[in-house]
Amino acid sequence: MAETVKVALVGYGSGGRIFHAPLLASAEGVDFAGVVTTSPERRAQLPAGLTAYDSLEQVAADGVRAVTISTPAATHADLAREAIGLGLAVVVDKPFALDAGSAREVVAAAEDAAVPLTVYQNRRWDSDYRTVLRLVEEGTLGDLRRFESRFERWDPAREIGEAGGGTLRDFGSHLVDQALALNGPATRVYATSAPGDDDFFLAIRHEAGIESLLWGSWRQGHPGPRFRVSGTTGTYVVDGVGGMDGQEAALKAGRTPASLGDRWGVEPEHAWGRLYRGHTGAPVRSERGRWDLFYPLFAAAVRGEGPLPVNPLDSVRALEVLDAARTSATTGVAVEL
Repeated sequence: MAETVKVALVGYGSGGRIFHAPLLASAEGVDFAGVVTTSPERRAQLPAGLTAYDSLEQVAADGVRAVTISTPAATHADLAREAIGLGLAVVVDKPFALDAGSAREVVAAAEDAAVPLTVYQNRRWDSDYRTVLRLVEEGTLGDLRRFESRFERWDPAREIGEAGGGTLRDFGSHLVDQALALNGPATRVYATSAPGDDDFFLAIRHEAGIESLLWGSWRQGHPGPRFRVSGTTGTYVVDGVGGMDGQEAALKAGRTPASLGDRWGVEPEHAWGRLYRGHTGAPVRSERGRWDLFYPLFAAAVRGEGPLPVNPLDSVRALEVLDAARTSATTGVAVEL
């Protein structure tokens, strides 16, 4: 049996508590060591037996080998550099940093220290996105022409602030990462953003000639299709009204890969997308969502047994697109990359 890697979580807000802690606790090859938080409220929320650490120094002194940083976005880069300086392997939640330059500095620090560094782009393992990848690999859609993707929700009372980096960085980090991973490097970016950064549109022209059209919003009363991926021989559509990939809802309901086993990430048939060639569509079986793969892959990389689940330079490139999007939204002009 492979050696387990002790991993601590930095931050225990909703991101750490809901989206990281259950996956760390369930991951094969991972020993979930504890949480770095000095908040009495957060410490009171920790499960029995889970260590509460005061600092990254205390984590390193306890023999922990890696940390996941799930704190407000503005703190990501500084905390990642601190962890790297202590010799800790690092997972940084998205957005990796507030801009591409800061992210690039973190990557350079990790390379200089020979410390594994990755970014939590877990949406690469969404059920619907994995289905898109399958259809493209099989050639079902022919040559891709347009990739439309949306994170649209209806929560008008939500306060949009910089704690998560703003909606463009928050939702955009996933949307752009998926678009670049599927369609390759970007050459041109155009974007618009509503006042208050609660709603944005972003268009990417890729080197391959494919157009990615991306939307993110907390104020959309009727979400559009989660995906509409169009090629020369068909279009794959995932209805947006049915909601996002079910792994998020499962975690929020207290279900985990450990409790669901092989049922984790399996989408019900009513949530499947449809393949269209004209006005009628046929249902397409969804691939299983596999957020549960991220931490076992990370642990293997820390042990030197495989590649990182996400190359951090991929997230630097995504931030370059988001930097250009903010410039475009301000000036009203497309930005060439």
